[in-house]
Amino acid sequence: MAEIKDLIETIIMQYNKDKGMLIPMMQDIQNSQGYLPPDYLRVLSKELCIPLSQIFSVATFYSSFRLAPKGRHEITLCMGTVCYLKGAGKISEIVCEKYNIQPGGTTEDRLFTLAGVNCVGACALAPVMIVDGKYYNAMTPDKVLEIISNFSTAKQNDEKEEK
Repeated sequence: MAEIKDLIETIIMQYNKDKGMLIPMMQDIQNSQGYLPPDYLRVLSKELCIPLSQIFSVATFYSSFRLAPKGRHEITLCMGTVCYLKGAGKISEIVCEKYNIQPGGTTEDRLFTLAGVNCVGACALAPVMIVDGKYYNAMTPDKVLEIISNFSTAKQNDEKEEK
């Protein structure tokens, strides 16, 4: 807990204890930890004398903040009108079922984070999936599961090499 308090105090001092700089402070915590751990937010709340509910309100309002760790691979499914009409909804259901994940969530092994977005601006390629910034077009449930399983296989191979 002392490490947490030291980090929070360092961040707060960078902003001269200015409560109006709450968002940049939260960004610094997320940059440091990869997400906003509850213990860090509790210390931030206490040190700034800001109600924890207000800090969580900010964290949940802005989509750039994460309250849970992000997976090693980020999967984004376009759920825009064209993608949806071409099967994105079914693709999302199958991915959620196969990997026991919900949109916005991360798999238990922290390998994947799944996000559904309103539009990625690639309607001619619908339905579109993005994994770690790489676009995949004309997706079907089978293609999506094959691509994602390749990332799972790569992880298993990495783990074998580390041993």
